[in-house]
Amino acid sequence: MAIILPDPKRLIGIRFSMLARRWRHEVESSLAEAGLSDATWAPLVHLSEGGDGQSQKHLAARLGIDASSLVRLLDILERQSLIERRPDQNDGRARRVFLTPDGEARVAHIRNLLWQAEELLLADLSDEEAQVMLDCFARIDARITDTRGAA
Repeated sequence: MAIILPDPKRLIGIRFSMLARRWRHEVESSLAEAGLSDATWAPLVHLSEGGDGQSQKHLAARLGIDASSLVRLLDILERQSLIERRPDQNDGRARRVFLTPDGEARVAHIRNLLWQAEELLLADLSDEEAQVMLDCFARIDARITDTRGAA
C-alpha cells in the first residue's frame, strides 16, 4: 500500500500561521525580559518602518488595531517623550505621528533586541535559505496585493 503525501501547498497556510504565532511569542518573550511590551515596542517599530509623519489611521492599520486603541498607546508613548503628534497640514482633523530623538534611540535598542532573538531562531538557516524565504514572502505578498486590487 502506497503512502500518499499531502500536497505541500495545502500545508503552508496552517503551518505558516502556527509558526507566525510561535515566532511572535518567542520575540515578545525576549522583549518582555527587557521590560518592553508589544504595546510599547510595536508602534515605535512600525512608525520607524513606515516613516515619520504617518497618520494615526495609517499607523493603526499597520498595527492591525482600531484607531481608539492606538490613541491610548500613543498617549503613553507621548508621555514617555518617544513620539510627538502634530496636526496634519492638509486635514485639520487628522494627526501625524513622529518619532522623537528618544524614540529613535528606543527603536535602535528594540531592533538590537529583536535581532538577538531572531538570530537565535534563524540559526539553522543559511543566508541563501533566508533569501529564498524572503523572495517567497514577497511573491505571496504581491499575489495578495494583486488579488485585493482585483476585488
